[in-house]
Amino acid sequence: MTEPQALPLDPRPVGWPRRIWALIKFLFCFEIGLFLLVFPWLRTWDVNWFAASTLTLHAIWVSAFFRGAVSGLGLLNVWIGFGELFRMRLRP
Repeated sequence: MTEPQALPLDPRPVGWPRRIWALIKFLFCFEIGLFLLVFPWLRTWDVNWFAASTLTLHAIWVSAFFRGAVSGLGLLNVWIGFGELFRMRLRP
């Protein structure tokens, strides 16, 4: 008797569902990234409960280094989003 061959398990969706899922991931990463890139430099960043809880935390919160780090995370998210978009275009 011959044994049945096991089918390879590929959890990724095939065809259009995979493309739609990649587009959703791109939009999510791009939107979050753009928000994190821009929001720390707006006036509303300084006015919130979290920054006003202690003076030490407020000093860190309004620091240009901290804002730059948050913007760097935003830039990383935008990069990941575009990477997902290009990866979707390269796959058949």
